[in-house]
Amino acid sequence: MKGFSELFTVIEQTTKINAKIDALVQYFADAPESDIVWCVALLTGKTPRRAIKTADLRNWCAELSGLPMWLFDESYLVVGDLAETIALCLPAPVANKEYSLTETLQQLNKLAAASDEEKKRIITARWMEMNANNRLVFNKLITGGFRMGVSRQLVIKALAKHYNQEENQVAHKLMGNWNPEIISIDELLFEANSGEKLYHPYPFFLAYQVESELAVLGDVHDWQIEEKYDGIRGQIIVRNGELFIWSRGEELITDKFPEFELLKNILPNGTVLDGEILPYKDGRPLPFQIMQTRISRKNVTKKSLQEAPLVMICYDLLEQDGKDIRDMPLSSRRQQLEYLVTLAGSQAPLIISPVFPCNNWDEVIAIREAARDNNCEGVMLKKKDSVYETGRRRGNWWKWKVDPLTVDAVLIYAQRGHGRRADLYTDYTFAVWDNDVLVPFAKAYSGLTDKEILEVDNWIKKNTIEKFGPVRSVTPELVFELAFEGINESTRHKSGVAVRFPRIARWRKDKNIGDANTKFDLLQLIEAARR
Repeated sequence: MKGFSELFTVIEQTTKINAKIDALVQYFADAPESDIVWCVALLTGKTPRRAIKTADLRNWCAELSGLPMWLFDESYLVVGDLAETIALCLPAPVANKEYSLTETLQQLNKLAAASDEEKKRIITARWMEMNANNRLVFNKLITGGFRMGVSRQLVIKALAKHYNQEENQVAHKLMGNWNPEIISIDELLFEANSGEKLYHPYPFFLAYQVESELAVLGDVHDWQIEEKYDGIRGQIIVRNGELFIWSRGEELITDKFPEFELLKNILPNGTVLDGEILPYKDGRPLPFQIMQTRISRKNVTKKSLQEAPLVMICYDLLEQDGKDIRDMPLSSRRQQLEYLVTLAGSQAPLIISPVFPCNNWDEVIAIREAARDNNCEGVMLKKKDSVYETGRRRGNWWKWKVDPLTVDAVLIYAQRGHGRRADLYTDYTFAVWDNDVLVPFAKAYSGLTDKEILEVDNWIKKNTIEKFGPVRSVTPELVFELAFEGINESTRHKSGVAVRFPRIARWRKDKNIGDANTKFDLLQLIEAARR
């Protein structure tokens, strides 16, 4: 654990990308191979399941430290992170025993089947054998809140650099459901496993938001213009007569979409499609909230299949007849995709993403402006000669989302943030008017500058009405413009509405609370989206 804890500290203390890559490469050079596998698993999102209740961890720490529970809870409110609070409150260790990262995670994985008494004995013993830094990382692992300030792409770069491999090759190897408990680093990165290849997806190619005037992109005829759909980005794989469906988040979701089962008998073996899975009816996409009714169900009923019929809007063809064709230009892959979807026929739940021929950039602007009316998020711009790259890249693919919906809302509750923001009120609840009552409808955590955060934090502390544990109600006085991507009715929220991806667009110091929007305004936005 010592080497991994030191890596954690180095990564957390720098914002320089090259320094993070160098730290990872050094760790890979020094660590045992089994620890490297677990490290890669953790840094790419394969965190262990939480086997212990946080309430038990709090109680065990308070007991060991001799702190009354109220004082521990107050400390937690100030620190804002349970793992760090426990590490700070525990008494000095009685020993300094070294465990490897592999031993630690294997032990934690076994705890799920242990009794409460056994869990307490193991965890408290480990606490008293570690220094503060190792305790912090250990606690983050057992609370299920482990995060390190490196992206998946940085891990890929570091592995490629250390093992002298191509980044695309490493990225592909890390896809799928590999298990760090049973796989070695050689098997993960070097050995060709035919069974694994059967279901392996490809790393997704992601686009950045357009950053400048379209004219800098050159001739519009060099670009393939498509609408940007609002669904679940996924890959449909047919190999050896079997069907696999992967989400962009590397979740195998085949069983959630039974309507795609017939594709294993329609598509040729060795086919991988990239596209958007979404509800589609009467020749157009349906709103994303209808998709949510399918995602949230454990069992897909006949009624849900009828109310939310799904298709894949196909963007790209990545594998044809078992051959990886990502290095072919987009225009060639598109031709093969069109042929394949046509060959599949009308019974297949596949629709090729329409391409919009444009003679100038003004026509692209017009398509974007009409996107929301088509239940789309905007437009995609793809260079016709581009290969299918790995991860988020600049230059060949761009997304240009529609402007978000906005409303003016009143701040009514605030809560401290986490981590570096644990001593600041940065988590806000906003309300709109329902007649003469303010009803909460959204929470937002981002959008303000550091200077504005400090100003709002200071105001909250001076204008608190009541305290509800970590939450404060405040005098309804501040107005903020909130931006969000979508809105729909909701029986779970007091206001009767729910919004997607809310964030603060700006602080409206020029407005008072009487200028804030109303619930009726939100319902009108919902009605407009239906038309």
